[in-house]
Amino acid sequence: MARLVLLRHGESQWNLENRFTGWVDVPLSPHGIQEAKNAGHKLRGFTFNRAFTSVLARANETLRLALEGIGQTTIPVEKDKALNERMYGELQGLNKAETAKKYGEDQVKIWRRSFDVRPPGGESLKDTVARVLPFYCQRILPPVMRGERVLVVAHGNSLRALAMVLDQLTSETVSTLEISTGVPIVYQLNADSTVASRQVLHHK
Repeated sequence: MARLVLLRHGESQWNLENRFTGWVDVPLSPHGIQEAKNAGHKLRGFTFNRAFTSVLARANETLRLALEGIGQTTIPVEKDKALNERMYGELQGLNKAETAKKYGEDQVKIWRRSFDVRPPGGESLKDTVARVLPFYCQRILPPVMRGERVLVVAHGNSLRALAMVLDQLTSETVSTLEISTGVPIVYQLNADSTVASRQVLHHK
């Protein structure tokens, strides 16, 4: 049965500082480095044929550390901006709590959690889905359906986009989906690419 594993990058420095990150290339925090290593521990016993990730350092570093943890650093890796985090435009770099004080909590919640409302100069989740899903269908799904075991290390919103199709989520339910940093999600796919099983490998 086909296997696909999704992994959100470890905590970034701006996650720690509660800032909108988006496409800004910030490193992992010390805790995020440990989360990435822990993900590798969780994936011991898994064998991957290839991996996909974004072009952002926090995802690249998480992938590197996870693959080191399972001794599979030589598998092919494809990096593509299609898997980048949602671009938050003028909100990037701003502290979320301070932004809520400035614009109001309700407005910030709409920017963060609505499906089709863009923050100033940024992308909506709908926009993110529109770039992630074609990449999934064209680049990720074909090797999975050929029987390859594939690891995807990306970001909260790009992984929400993948979960939307895998878990058959609506525009309402996908917006509230929480994906933890550094926690692998293992999907087994049927021959028609629908999900046979889903397992979250929580840290102990």
